[in-house]
Amino acid sequence: MATTTTDSGTEFQHITLGRHDYLAVLTLQRPDRLNALNREMGLELHAALDQLAGEFPETRVVIITGAGRGFCSGADVGDMPKRMASGGDRAVGTPDEGPSITMRLAPHLREIPQPIIAAVNGVAAGAGLGIALSCDIRIASESARFSSVFVKRSLVPDAGVSEILGALVGPGIAAEMAYTGRVYDAPWALQKGLVNRVVPADDMLAQAESLALEIAANPPLAVKATKALLNSHYPDLNQVIETEHRANEPVKGTSDQMEAIQAFLEKRDPKFTGR
Repeated sequence: MATTTTDSGTEFQHITLGRHDYLAVLTLQRPDRLNALNREMGLELHAALDQLAGEFPETRVVIITGAGRGFCSGADVGDMPKRMASGGDRAVGTPDEGPSITMRLAPHLREIPQPIIAAVNGVAAGAGLGIALSCDIRIASESARFSSVFVKRSLVPDAGVSEILGALVGPGIAAEMAYTGRVYDAPWALQKGLVNRVVPADDMLAQAESLALEIAANPPLAVKATKALLNSHYPDLNQVIETEHRANEPVKGTSDQMEAIQAFLEKRDPKFTGR
């Protein structure tokens, strides 16, 4: 995979980061995996967010999107057996250090001073849904799809999804999404309030940039303070992901979870036993 060097000299392999007119466009770049998150991409996203936070007010609005057909399909299931054997994001034999690198993206997205627009060009599932929900505004293409797929992998919702989803669509719809793991299309997401608007795929990024430029034309300190104020009405996402992490402990490493992963990799229906 080619290495991308940003204007500041930072090198990324799994994302690209471009800037123009007070805007930054951060693109997930694993299109062959529907931009599934691995450890390396997670670390690069955190580094990019730190970099962007330091660029305020020269960079005033951030757009996040995905290369290819997907926005972000969640954690890379192909990496899960190896990650589970090694204790997730920590080295073998080291103590549990809490929520994973991927889970920590939710509060990090909320904490940077710039408003963030998710330009959802395809599937947003699992932790990918968490990234989209942690952004301030969501613009979806007509081909976008949304899924709280965690239960299909024998996990509970994480990456902030357990909190933000219900705040956006209400507890009943959030429960339906969480319990079924079903995939929902863009018109459904718009009807339920999950996204701000649905636009043709060819026009999605242009519309996201047009909205970003409108925001960037306002006084940046006032926009920064407004983001902080709006987010102050929600629970601290650092505490939310700690709760999600603890809730996942009883289901990690179970026979059902191993079956869920193997069935996905083998493209067959799983057989769960409750063990």
